[in-house]
Amino acid sequence: MKSYLIIFITIIVAIKLVNSEDCKGCVALDTLSFDKVINKFKASLVKFDVAFPYGDKHDEYGKVALSTKDTEDLLVAVVGVKDFGNKDNSDLAQRFKVEKADFPAVLLFTQGQTEPYKLLTGASDDFTADNIKRLVRAKTGIYIGLPGCVEQLDKLVDEFKTSEGKDRQEILNKAKALAETLSDQHQTAAKIYIKLMEKVIDKGDNFVQTEQNRIDGILKGKLSDEKKRTIEERKNILQSFAFKDEL
Repeated sequence: MKSYLIIFITIIVAIKLVNSEDCKGCVALDTLSFDKVINKFKASLVKFDVAFPYGDKHDEYGKVALSTKDTEDLLVAVVGVKDFGNKDNSDLAQRFKVEKADFPAVLLFTQGQTEPYKLLTGASDDFTADNIKRLVRAKTGIYIGLPGCVEQLDKLVDEFKTSEGKDRQEILNKAKALAETLSDQHQTAAKIYIKLMEKVIDKGDNFVQTEQNRIDGILKGKLSDEKKRTIEERKNILQSFAFKDEL
């Protein structure tokens, strides 16, 4: 009997280790630690899920933690909810109106907001690392580098959005000058940034939303992997032009 108990404990420990290691960078929260930890960060991304999650969506969430490990204002965390035994953290799920059918549910908590944003659930078709990062950036304004984006140009876009008239033209000129200094790797992206600035100057800020809708429509169609990647990178750049909460 004692040997069986040892084996059982070993298996449980092994499962917990696998669970913690396959989401490197994720902070495990529970009922006691949740508020204490969450309140320390400008934004906290939290995935509510089964106690021992697995699968593509769990892997995608893990990619977010890895790619944002140096983003100090953002916490990436997980809450494992049990519907058996002591039902650990089930009270947290009830508190934030997360049902088991929602798992995995990704919520975004921001300082100054009493209620979190429910970004995605297990039923979401676009449960990808890039989309999660895109949503976090849109809701919080925290800079998160996305595929296709160039940080120096993103900073110019931040200036561009809050300017108007001649100031926008000057920033466009800065972007063109900066583009000449960038490596070949970033030339395609630079052309997109410049083209979008020109379109916004010509058509106004509403062009951004119109273009977002157009791109979303294209992405719903049948595309090759290469074409889809190209369109998604354009969408990432376009998001830089969107105002907070516009997505």
